[in-house]
Amino acid sequence: MKQASGRKAACFACGLNGNATLYFMDPSLSIETEARPRSALAEILKFTLIALMIVTPFRFFVAQPFIVSGASMVPTFDPKEYLVIDELTYRFEKPSRGDVLIFRYPLDSAVFYIKRVVGLPGETIEIKGGSVFITDREGNTRELSEPYLSTRTPLKDESVTRLTDSEYFVMGDNRVASSDSREWGPLNEKFIVGRAVARLFPISEADILPGEYRQP
Repeated sequence: MKQASGRKAACFACGLNGNATLYFMDPSLSIETEARPRSALAEILKFTLIALMIVTPFRFFVAQPFIVSGASMVPTFDPKEYLVIDELTYRFEKPSRGDVLIFRYPLDSAVFYIKRVVGLPGETIEIKGGSVFITDREGNTRELSEPYLSTRTPLKDESVTRLTDSEYFVMGDNRVASSDSREWGPLNEKFIVGRAVARLFPISEADILPGEYRQP
């Protein structure tokens, strides 16, 4: 095989995380009939491409990170906690009462909110004296048990909301500091992104399905 000359006739670049690597080739080099051993760099690039092919769909269609901002879900979630959002489950099943949802704010879809499901489709939700009353499709009414609230502060706002078959009533656990369905109305299911499936940070609070409280 001829030795490469100092003349660099052509080049190409490949990048990873913004770092470009240049390879220069001399057209006067002969073609070898025996396969060359793969270089370490080629193996690294191959591994990186395969990893990206696996991780990227997972990141955009299955789960993604979410950092809590604001105090509307205190004490269940504090600001700056790092959550992982499951975006897959609700493609196969409906949210349940007590689930912690991440959704696009109906009045500004570029903003994401985190709230708890209080009312389900077809129900009537009445808020009175700081308590929540649920009336199901059959007309049965009961007061909602909410052990996830640190305190039950009497609220001045009282309302009755009837949900359609595609609507949910969502509220923050910190009722006095939450903008939720009491303010801007029921949440249409089309805005739901997913549920909080894990809390990774702080380490002392790491948990699976954090804040979830299932009830009828």
